[in-house]
Amino acid sequence: MPIDLTIDHVTVAGNDLKAMEARLASIGIRSEYGGPHSNHATEMALTSFPDGSYLELIGIPPGADPKAVAAHYWSKQMQGNAGPCAWALRSKGLAPELERFKKAGILVTEPTRSGRERPDGVRLDWETANVGAEPNGTFFPFLIHDLTPRERRAYPSSKPTTQDFSGVARVVIAVRDLEAAVARYRQAFGLPAPAEQDDPAFGARLSAFQGTPVVLATPANAQSWLTARLNDFGEGPCAFILYSRNVSLSQAASQSRWFGTRIFWFDAAKLGWRLGQQ
Repeated sequence: MPIDLTIDHVTVAGNDLKAMEARLASIGIRSEYGGPHSNHATEMALTSFPDGSYLELIGIPPGADPKAVAAHYWSKQMQGNAGPCAWALRSKGLAPELERFKKAGILVTEPTRSGRERPDGVRLDWETANVGAEPNGTFFPFLIHDLTPRERRAYPSSKPTTQDFSGVARVVIAVRDLEAAVARYRQAFGLPAPAEQDDPAFGARLSAFQGTPVVLATPANAQSWLTARLNDFGEGPCAFILYSRNVSLSQAASQSRWFGTRIFWFDAAKLGWRLGQQ
């Protein structure tokens, strides 16, 4: 039985949260401060969407414990301003989903409890489990299940941060070996064979699983920006694409056509990472 691939959230990492929020605002996307995590290493802000998914900005707060930062699974991505670094699936219950992964021969971790306190004092608690041997939510998404009402986590102001975008459409994952990556995703999630295409402007060969948000991207050549990214940060998300309710062509720095759908890319130099809308 296929595992549900409903996106809970996607994560963008950097070393300065306020700077990340300012860059996102510069392309017309507002975010809300969500508070520090209980790990003494990170703080976050988010832009939530009407479908319940959200874009998380995660950074290193002033006064963070250096040992906790160094031990964090996204330490390299945060300190290196990697931008896209991870994604999570919304879980209705971890135990049965983890059992399905195990039966498919996929390594998973036992659930770990975590949380944070919002700036208004509301406590949020959840549990997560990692899928695969890679760092949390990088090659495969991690699973997250709320122990407190989920809307308190997704909607700190009791409503979506923006109405301009309805949700996260695609997660683009940089991989070294496209054929091997496709095989692993099919094994883990029970997926049919993907569609494939080249995008020379994006510098990649792409595989997309119909009906899911997953797009796997491998460098088209050694000069591709993806080659450098894989060398710096390893396999993991390298771009996110949002569902736009009204595509702003004035903000489109470039365009692609992926599997029959037009993608409009924001200015990566201005934002500091790759974000598109469709």
